[in-house]
Amino acid sequence: QVQLVESGGGLVQAGGSLRLSCAASGGTFSMYDMRWYRQAPGKEREFVAGINWSGSRTNHADSVKGRFTISRDNAKNTVYLQLNSLKPEDTAIYYCSYASHWGQGTQVTVSS
Repeated sequence: QVQLVESGGGLVQAGGSLRLSCAASGGTFSMYDMRWYRQAPGKEREFVAGINWSGSRTNHADSVKGRFTISRDNAKNTVYLQLNSLKPEDTAIYYCSYASHWGQGTQVTVSS
């Protein structure tokens, strides 16, 4: 059974940084593109960043481009999201996903 477990969220001041991790188990992680999404209170879930199976190609939403960076380590079955220059509007629950599988999310709260 596929399981995705996010970690690394927390409370940080504006301008700060966090590194989110998503550990995968029970599936063929290294064969799939991975994505990060986020959902803020009262808003729909939105795409944040994606990375192809090998890590050679990435894309980021315009709202986070230049501040967030997605990466992966297939040997560890883990995908990362580095969050820099955080803003209060980045406050959300962050989820990782591949195929039809989702993690439970990790909360990121940015104070002004």
